[in-house]
Amino acid sequence: MMRFTSLLCLTLLAISNINSTAQIITGADQTEKYLSHLKGKRIGLVANQSSLIGKKSSVDSLKSLGIKIVKVFGPEHGFRGNASNGAVVGNEVDAKTGIPIISLYGKNEKPTKEQLADVDLMVFDIQDVGCRYYTNINTLEYVMEACAENNKELLILDRPNPNAYVVDGPVMTDDKFKSGIGIHYTPMTHGMTIGEFAQYLNGERYLKKQCKIKIIKVANYDHDMPYILPINPSPNLNTQQAVMLFPSLCMFEGTAINEGRGTHMPFTILGAPALKGKYSFSYKPVSIPGMSERPNHKDTVCYGLDLRNYDIDKLRKSRQIDLSLVIELYKAYPDKARFFGQERANTGVSPFDLRIGTDQLRKQIIAGVSEADIRKSWEPGLQKFKAIRAKYLLYP
Repeated sequence: MMRFTSLLCLTLLAISNINSTAQIITGADQTEKYLSHLKGKRIGLVANQSSLIGKKSSVDSLKSLGIKIVKVFGPEHGFRGNASNGAVVGNEVDAKTGIPIISLYGKNEKPTKEQLADVDLMVFDIQDVGCRYYTNINTLEYVMEACAENNKELLILDRPNPNAYVVDGPVMTDDKFKSGIGIHYTPMTHGMTIGEFAQYLNGERYLKKQCKIKIIKVANYDHDMPYILPINPSPNLNTQQAVMLFPSLCMFEGTAINEGRGTHMPFTILGAPALKGKYSFSYKPVSIPGMSERPNHKDTVCYGLDLRNYDIDKLRKSRQIDLSLVIELYKAYPDKARFFGQERANTGVSPFDLRIGTDQLRKQIIAGVSEADIRKSWEPGLQKFKAIRAKYLLYP
């Protein structure tokens, strides 16, 4: 009887968890709350493949509902999400709708006055994953800045942050570490949705002039809720496991370690040729059009860690990124002088430091500082940031 009761409780708990996730309703899916605001206006939509109403592209859905979309602005990876990381994406006309698509990745990061001239209202609808080095929040700032300068309102269709449970890592405080993969004085993971981050940008005066924003909140949501993304947010975050490990594994892009780019398992495996004999797991990165054309260690067998079965609940319970991985692989790497990327000639800053937002972590790892002591050094910055962040939260 006791065993039956236990099984029944577990079943009810599982059903409860499924239902709580199913009850989450994105801002975009609550069309009744914003369609009237769009009617009769010329709309500019910042969107990519993650911009969905139900299972259909927001662009296609809104157009079918009689909304006049005059331009689509696409971030990194393009509007349909088929461009590799860092790839140049040009302006084009969407073959399906005939709507002009303006790229906001590359030289034209911010919509120009001319591009906004025939736009009455801008709409931002893009899935984020909660990291400083995930460039959607950069695009958000540039769009807000352009809207403020040109007196355009920005409607934000908010979406859950799958990594909202974690606010962790060193806070970037020095301008010399600002780059295309980090322009905000936040920890590596900020724990905010796009709507909350927009309020943060306005409130913390990142913009010369405040942007007028209207946010359609996510319904039935809080920061601790697990959220399974209905579509890949970018080509190399192609599994839920990759999305959840991204905050911990993206820092390896500034090292001699391949983080799974050049495979169909990005951000779930780690390795390098120099680790042969240290680890038994191996794989070979290759050029994959639309994902990664020039991965680190292309066409060379890498040895390292297979994290495809890594327990994500462990991360959720700890509320931390997994710092142990970079410490472990640094210790295992034979030529430690080559582990961290070389300083860039034009900045004097290493690629690793640009991702982390400081050179302190690299120096601590090299010096053999323990993980516990590294984390203690983060605490003052994290506590200060959390107090600032609390002012802009829309959800518990």
